[in-house]
Amino acid sequence: MRVFIGGLATETNTFAPFPTALSAFEEYGIGRDTSLNDSSPLGGPLKVFRSCAEADGCDVVETITSFAQPGGPTVRAVYERLRDTILDDLSAAGAVDIVVLMLHGAMVAQGYDDCEGDLITRVRGIAPNAVVGVELDPHCHLTSQMVSEADVIIIAKEYPHIDFDDRARELYALCRRIALGEVAPVAVLLDTKMVGFYPTFDPPMRQIVDGLTAAETGPILSMSLAHGFPWADVEDVGTRVLVYADQDEDAAVTVARDVAATLYEQRHALLPDYPGVDDSIDRLRQSNGQVVLGDFADNPGGGAPGDSTFILRALLERELSDVVIGAFWDPLVAQVCAEAGVGAILDVRLGGKCGPTSGEPIDLEVEVRGVVENHSAGVFGQRQPMGRSVWLHSRGIDIAVCSIRTQVYERDAFTGLGIPLEDRRLIVVKSSNHYQAGFRADADHLWHVTSPGTLRLDFARMPYTKRNLNFFPREADPWASGAPEPEVFSRDAVRASSLAAHNR
Repeated sequence: MRVFIGGLATETNTFAPFPTALSAFEEYGIGRDTSLNDSSPLGGPLKVFRSCAEADGCDVVETITSFAQPGGPTVRAVYERLRDTILDDLSAAGAVDIVVLMLHGAMVAQGYDDCEGDLITRVRGIAPNAVVGVELDPHCHLTSQMVSEADVIIIAKEYPHIDFDDRARELYALCRRIALGEVAPVAVLLDTKMVGFYPTFDPPMRQIVDGLTAAETGPILSMSLAHGFPWADVEDVGTRVLVYADQDEDAAVTVARDVAATLYEQRHALLPDYPGVDDSIDRLRQSNGQVVLGDFADNPGGGAPGDSTFILRALLERELSDVVIGAFWDPLVAQVCAEAGVGAILDVRLGGKCGPTSGEPIDLEVEVRGVVENHSAGVFGQRQPMGRSVWLHSRGIDIAVCSIRTQVYERDAFTGLGIPLEDRRLIVVKSSNHYQAGFRADADHLWHVTSPGTLRLDFARMPYTKRNLNFFPREADPWASGAPEPEVFSRDAVRASSLAAHNR
């Protein structure tokens, strides 16, 4: 068999203050060797695709893999350039048996609300006889077009997304079984009429995710839950269930309805309810041991700038010390302090540069305690660039400042700059939830903080203009007039339609 692999991913916050340009993808590299190195956050799944295919004696053709830190809509010409590079490579590859792609599922470009659906459809047009498999992030907009054009889509089950590699193995294995004629999946997609945010380490999501895995037995080939990405004004934003069964539509419909009903029954318990900044500081003072706080609203991984000053200002006003906070995205401050050198003491104007959701800049006298020209940090077994970065100290607070915008996943975002963490009373990270994977084990206490910023948690008041507004929590009971009906997609019908279009 010949297997074609590649990836294109970014998560689009349509309310973010800046577009996603080509430079955002170039920061993480655009290359055809991602499966052979650690240069991209998408590297894990690409390595799995290659290793599994080669272990089966397949030829592997690799197109580009490209990732950008979440931001506003991707510039149209940039998306089309990256998409067309993948399509040109697929055309040049000739006949292939399997196409496996690592995408995101919430990429929006100027003129394209469903980039993944557009890409998958064009892939299908070029390779109508190939098995097309796609791995997605749970924060995807799972559209009917995506499901109808792909043979199989598998979504990471965990948030933090610690299982991308495991899902990649499942995806490749299922694609191979389809290609060999061992199974013929029927897909069922069900819109729960919910919009939310669902960390999976704690109940009730922990039990729901475990239930997905337990249901993958008998004719049920795959169970996925699309959490959705609430900070995007697109028609398909929201939480959806996707089930594949081997030639058994009834079984797929039954389990999809069961999962959706369980989610719906837990909808009030699943609403995020996190303390604010002042309440968190009060709670900190009543706690023993090390506390880790996630600055939810200023998470660059959700399209926020990463330069908001609200929590830092509160820490300074309340005179807390033994604190680490970061990473602030402020390339100008990083440049000035790096050029001044370790030991320099100077005045800086930190953060608050990207608009109202960033707050006001803070003027500080700082000591430069560390400089790393090409800093990087861990992210689920891969490395993420942070660019020229500095460790600043002011009034008992250690501050990490980076030049490449990114959320903090693991402790080496700080320790790699020389900042010691073991004796710090408080660590504040600009991240919504992924930081749990890297910080939870060593923290005595950990929680998310609701602060002003780009990522609002009041989903009932999101200014959507494109989706149906009958959803929870905007409406208390959107199922009042009846449970939603699932969509069913037959692989044979999809293949016949694609072949007809290709022949035309």
